[in-house]
Amino acid sequence: MNNVFRACSRYLLSTMPLATAAIALCVAPAFADRGHNREQIRVLSSPADLVSGGDALVEIQLRGHERDVRVILNGRDVTRDFRRGQREGTLLGLVSELNLGANRLELFARGGRHPLATLEIINHPIGGPVFSGPQQQPFICTTQLFTLPDGSTLGPADDACNAPTNVQYVYMPLSGGNLQPYDPSNPPTDVAQTTTSEGHTVNYIVRLETGTINRGIYQIAFLHEPGTRLPTPGRRTPGWNGNLLYAFGGGCGAAYNQGLSTGGVVNNLEIGNDMLRLGFAQITSSLNVLGTECNDLISAETAMMVKEYFIKRFGVSGHTIGIAGSGASMQQHLLSQNYPGILDGLVPERSFPDTLTIFPGSGDCPLLEHYFQNATEQWIEDQKTAVSGFFQYGTCSHAWFNYQPRWVDPRASSCSAIVPRELLYDPITNPGGARCDYFTNAVNAYGINPASGFAGRSLDNVGVQYGLHAFNAGQISFAQFAELNREIGGFDADANIVGSRTVADPEALRLSYQTGRVNETVGLNELPILDVRSYVDMNDPTVVPDVHMRFTSFSTRFRLMALHRSTANQIIWTTPSLGNLLLDITDPNSPLRQEMREAIPTMVQWLDNIDADHSHRSRAEKVVRNKPENAADACFTASMERIVEPATYNGPGECNRLYPSFGDPRIAAGAPVALDILKCQLKPVDPADYREPLTDDQLAQLREIFPEGVCDYRRPGIEQQLISATWLSYTSPGEFERTRESRSPGGGRDDGAE
Repeated sequence: MNNVFRACSRYLLSTMPLATAAIALCVAPAFADRGHNREQIRVLSSPADLVSGGDALVEIQLRGHERDVRVILNGRDVTRDFRRGQREGTLLGLVSELNLGANRLELFARGGRHPLATLEIINHPIGGPVFSGPQQQPFICTTQLFTLPDGSTLGPADDACNAPTNVQYVYMPLSGGNLQPYDPSNPPTDVAQTTTSEGHTVNYIVRLETGTINRGIYQIAFLHEPGTRLPTPGRRTPGWNGNLLYAFGGGCGAAYNQGLSTGGVVNNLEIGNDMLRLGFAQITSSLNVLGTECNDLISAETAMMVKEYFIKRFGVSGHTIGIAGSGASMQQHLLSQNYPGILDGLVPERSFPDTLTIFPGSGDCPLLEHYFQNATEQWIEDQKTAVSGFFQYGTCSHAWFNYQPRWVDPRASSCSAIVPRELLYDPITNPGGARCDYFTNAVNAYGINPASGFAGRSLDNVGVQYGLHAFNAGQISFAQFAELNREIGGFDADANIVGSRTVADPEALRLSYQTGRVNETVGLNELPILDVRSYVDMNDPTVVPDVHMRFTSFSTRFRLMALHRSTANQIIWTTPSLGNLLLDITDPNSPLRQEMREAIPTMVQWLDNIDADHSHRSRAEKVVRNKPENAADACFTASMERIVEPATYNGPGECNRLYPSFGDPRIAAGAPVALDILKCQLKPVDPADYREPLTDDQLAQLREIFPEGVCDYRRPGIEQQLISATWLSYTSPGEFERTRESRSPGGGRDDGAE
């Protein structure tokens, strides 16, 4: 994890409603930098206290040039494991046979009695956990169902879901298309060639490795011809350009199983093989598919461990870039805020800022549909649309209805069919079974509500004035506005729609912010972000339901502005759609795919420029100063003409005329587009909030409907705060501690070296 460790940067929060004081978030190296004239030890493959699998790639910086030294691990001489490093005056070695827990690595001068440098390395099992906390039970192994390119499966797993590593090869035929199985013992005669981004022309053959790490099924792919040497930490090969793409997967579902797919490293659904052929290595895991495991803690831990494994076997990457969309974008944003350094740049498609803050608005859709089906007042489609906030009401009644209330429904219908039904929760027949809702799936982050015994839940709609904008615009009557808010209801613990509104658990609210489940963009100004989306806001959701609205890119942008007073590190590209998202993703010639072929090389150039900037400016300043020429907000016409202009939420410009942004039920109820308020602070019903004067009787009705008051979106949400620290480690549900890699307001990170 060569880029985990960044120089200190300072975030001034005096203008943000969440804080009134400045905080410093500092990142120290993995070794103590106490001057250039002292020997140093650092772990290159991961943070030194978060090593996994029994080995670690270690670099030793010697004073001046090479010296006659000894390297001692737990009293055992491991000097033979080290060779001259690629940097002058360094040694590089894979230190293996680490004990579980603490290990002591020491550097001695030959014949010396006192160490020149010492580093404690803390090793964790390859099956995890490292920092995500107690592992989920039950957990069903799926390696025997996981299909490989030749049609075989990964095979049976042991009780910990570990299976033997498998290596297969695929190749691109001269006729093109998808990569096909390649048999080294009987090689095909129609192998195409490709030229990498570094100008190396090689046979278009890809090595695909599949195995198990952290109970997930990982995959690694890069250009490599059987029988030729592989890249190693000390030696590159022509088929790998030195950069990693981490492919995340979308959706959101409760796990209890390993999954049947990964984010895709060959024949990828979203970028095909466009980047493999240029020499990028692509890595991923089944537990980075949010549709299988909707838990960004486990996603971050798995990404760290898979990247660590890659570095130890094949070498340190120049850049690691997150790719893919929807739930994949949620992971990229959250991982980068909470566990910074795993990714160096983000290329999210169809982005959302995070998982949790999408739930309130999407969860309102089943409530609205239930109300409209039982309403006494008459509603026409345009009025329903105005209340929903979307371009058309079908986005609520068809698109989001496919997802909600499933995300908050703990019953077996929300869980994978892989998991035996007898293990799953049923309120009558199996009340002690595994609950399949999002909050239970991420119980280590949200804790347990002592009253219910279930996972804490931060979902809330107390005080929300549904249809407020529509009422003030004269689109709905007072009678409709009042009945809607009187009858809207909420969800009980089992996601049944009930008459009372949903009330968030106070502790879950606090933990949601304090542990970073809400992406408030802490540290994200130090990363380049190139947000690419095809415009589906106006596509017919009754034909192919879609929920990827353009405004969610601006939710992230507004949060960046609130915290950092700048959004210059986030670039937004908007392309036309072919009519549905599946075509946009899978058609190699779709506008989206065309721009993804440009976006990833642009990100590499951006990162190269940043690394080449040796000035004393902060990392955030370097990100902004070193953008390539085409790293600018833009949209594309139907004929793929590029229009370069600032991307704004329904501001002026041709892009907003072509691709207007809408909202969701919470925005239509007065919430800010940032959508980072989980539970609003309340104020008394105020006649000044309504466009037309209300009668005394109407005001009395509203005060009866909202006895505690209505949302005051001018103030921060209840318990809204910045994360307490990054690199948190979870010890039990709702309990966490800082790792020594943690960084927190007002201080730096303990580097772990002596």
